[in-house]
Amino acid sequence: MQYRSLGTTGVQVSTLALGAMNFGAKANTTQDDATAIVDAALEAGVNLIDTADMYGAGESEEMVGRAIAGRRDDIVLATKATMPMGAERNRRGSSRRWLVTALDNSLRRLGVDHVDLYQMHRWDPATSDEETLSALTDLQRAGKIRYFGSSTFPAYRIVQAQWTAREHHLGRYVTEQPSYSILQRGIESHVLPVTEQYGMGVLVWSPLASGWLSGAVRAGREISTNRSTVVPERFDTTLPYNQARLDAVEQLVKVADEAGLTLIQLALAFVTAHPGVTSALIGPRTLDHLHSQLAAADTVLTPDLLDAIDEIVAPGTDLAAHEKIDTPPALLDPTQRRR
Repeated sequence: MQYRSLGTTGVQVSTLALGAMNFGAKANTTQDDATAIVDAALEAGVNLIDTADMYGAGESEEMVGRAIAGRRDDIVLATKATMPMGAERNRRGSSRRWLVTALDNSLRRLGVDHVDLYQMHRWDPATSDEETLSALTDLQRAGKIRYFGSSTFPAYRIVQAQWTAREHHLGRYVTEQPSYSILQRGIESHVLPVTEQYGMGVLVWSPLASGWLSGAVRAGREISTNRSTVVPERFDTTLPYNQARLDAVEQLVKVADEAGLTLIQLALAFVTAHPGVTSALIGPRTLDHLHSQLAAADTVLTPDLLDAIDEIVAPGTDLAAHEKIDTPPALLDPTQRRR
């Protein structure tokens, strides 16, 4: 396992980090499964575990808490807030009112007195950056969080938050957690240049593109990823953008085979090769999934291999741009771009 500094914090984290989104009933992962996955990941050198309050409506945090009991100090523990946690309209977002409550709820579920990294799961357009950063700074000073970060923020919002922190003498986001894979490279053109400029750590999610780069989606074969039943339109190969992804996958398989690598190794080593990326978040449902992904821990791609990938999917290109969730609201809601 390799380790890198988490931005400018000085904290050392593994280049593969364990994401716990699949812990719980929704993914049919039991507590025994989750504990076994955590055990194996830590044994392999993974030292960062990432979860969120909304994963299984808190179930993931509870399972992580049980799995890490007795070894909290050996783990860089990260969680998130802002996504809806019930029907009541104020149980979401990044207001001071909600974040104070949401963090206490997360700490209770995790069975800890602090988290190392508290992330805003999405940008909340209804709340000012000053309000959010002020609340996070106070929670940091209270010792409940060590650092805070953003997740899936558009590049311009990352910049705005950095300027707000400077202007009001508040703590700043030290990490960003964007979606990034060989098939979705858009952040190379906007987010990663910004995070590098501000010295932010970057923890990328979906490096296997929701299963497209796991080997579960191949031409002429039945799709074997469970995501195909959750969001079937993402795997309907009659759609042009999915056909483009399938064509790319088939070419990438050939590149991996010729290099003596699995497609998973190629995909994970690709995202961690970028100088702006700190860690890739892997989200296994089973031990077999975990071991297949840990095989990429020490994989280093040669310049020739990286050039070959660039020929298949050009730098800065999203093959399914409509699936990006950091799009400015005015591009999605006509009322926000018209007088």
